[in-house]
Amino acid sequence: MNTTSFARDKGAAPLAGKVAVITGGGRGIGRAIAHAYADAGAAVVVAARSSEELDAVVRSIEAHGGKALACRVDVTDYANVEAMYAQAVEHFGGVDIVLANAGLGTPGGPIETANLDAWKRTFEVNLYGALHTARAAIAPLRKRGGGKLIMTGSGSRHRPMPGLSAYATSKLALWMLTQTLAIEVQDANISVNELIQGPVRTEMTGFGKVAFPPGEWMKEPEDVVPLAMFLATQPLVGPTAQSFSLMRRAG
Repeated sequence: MNTTSFARDKGAAPLAGKVAVITGGGRGIGRAIAHAYADAGAAVVVAARSSEELDAVVRSIEAHGGKALACRVDVTDYANVEAMYAQAVEHFGGVDIVLANAGLGTPGGPIETANLDAWKRTFEVNLYGALHTARAAIAPLRKRGGGKLIMTGSGSRHRPMPGLSAYATSKLALWMLTQTLAIEVQDANISVNELIQGPVRTEMTGFGKVAFPPGEWMKEPEDVVPLAMFLATQPLVGPTAQSFSLMRRAG
């Protein structure tokens, strides 16, 4: 399904008047969801490190009649993330939906011989980057009377996966962060949920070449869109501290 046709297929614009911020929005899953949210009526702030990729996404969204803003950001730099939200508020008036999607994999290998700097870098992006993205979003979400925080998790947190220790461990920590934050901001009508996309043909999975357990559904980025749309369109006081998964096997 072409993500830019979502709202037209449904005959509605379920995100009309909303502002969505998507980190890791320059490629893969983030790009697909950015297109879908824009076509569903949201103004979208597409954030990533690559200006070239961001500009391409924004041009494509605008060509389909949507509203988008490219924002170059390093999620490991908290001040940089705060500046991203300031841009979102300045251009679109506020923030309603945040998808913390920026992520990093590390080369496979056993813990015994793992590159410790690469291990730490994975945590800086996958855990601290998500923490920065979520924490800096709370103030603008409160000003809107509530909103949605969607954290991109991973089914690898469910089971030991030799050779993927840094990635799996960072995503397990992210799940606890998600649940704890959800409880802390529930009084502000901010929901915090985890989206587990499962295997997707992106650069991180070698476009489907990475081995996954037998029977798993190898998806295209567009296949994640319906779940991302579901989470973005829940009632203001809706599900929170929940994990929503496209994995066939949780462990």
